[in-house]
Amino acid sequence: MSIISKDIQQAIHILTNEELVAIPTETVYGLAGNIFSEKAINCIFSTKKRPFFNPLIVHLPSVDALNNVVTHIPPKAKLLAEAFWPGSMTLVLPKNNKIPDLITAGKETVAVRIPNHPVTLELLKNLPFPLAAPSANPFGSISPTKPEHVEDYFKNDIKMVLDGGSCSNGIESTIIGFENDEPIIYRLGALAIEDIEDVVGEISIKNKKEESPDAPGMLSKHYAPKTQTFLVDNITEEVKKHQGKKIGVLVFHTSINDDSITEIILSKKSSFQEAASNLYNAMHELDHLHLDVIIAERFPLQGLGKSINDRLQRATFSDS
Repeated sequence: MSIISKDIQQAIHILTNEELVAIPTETVYGLAGNIFSEKAINCIFSTKKRPFFNPLIVHLPSVDALNNVVTHIPPKAKLLAEAFWPGSMTLVLPKNNKIPDLITAGKETVAVRIPNHPVTLELLKNLPFPLAAPSANPFGSISPTKPEHVEDYFKNDIKMVLDGGSCSNGIESTIIGFENDEPIIYRLGALAIEDIEDVVGEISIKNKKEESPDAPGMLSKHYAPKTQTFLVDNITEEVKKHQGKKIGVLVFHTSINDDSITEIILSKKSSFQEAASNLYNAMHELDHLHLDVIIAERFPLQGLGKSINDRLQRATFSDS
């Protein structure tokens, strides 16, 4: 029996009972639990097999709720919140003493965002507590952008996937922290750097940290298919290296016209936004075909191309 349902009242009941529900956002599906329930938060970590040193993102219904979880909002954080919330941006801010250390991996900061999805916003507005919700996938594997992806991963481990359809943005939120009140990108994501810089000026990037990461998504191996994956500039040349193998290819907008391979074009319109939206679903599709290798084309280093490359880089076994 499917655990996918549109019943928000049922989701409220399960979450209030300190159990987990997978929720839709505009980025990816999240595995959600009450941030004030030690039982629920421990269950998130154990269900995902996620290490406790990797902090979780707290999801809020509105900007007004921010004062319930943080102690300081830098001026540039306010500008970013006005520009991009609800939306695909997470801010890392000083936490107040209500926020359990389990959520923040013992750090003095908490990652927060207001998701831009009508179903989850309605859910959050009807709960007396915020939700912690990392991506609803086993730690390190491909993030889910459809309710079916979550069901495939966790049908025996959670009671419900709240159905909000396919995720429109398709890659995780951009995470921005603050050092001396100046913004720093900790994770590239569904907001283009150029759009952020239009609001706060030039911004630096610090998005790799293996030990005690400041935010989710900073580990070098992440978002990975089971199939060996390569990220390359020249698809045709890489295909030649794997002759005789079952090959899957991910390209941006131009077919390589090779009938011997399985090819997915991420955006025939050459749209970074469309390619990002389609990325994880395409990776799921190829990963289910029992291929020998997946070869992905590196994107131009502009707009969301930088974020797509970041995800593909972390998905690869090696980089040709």
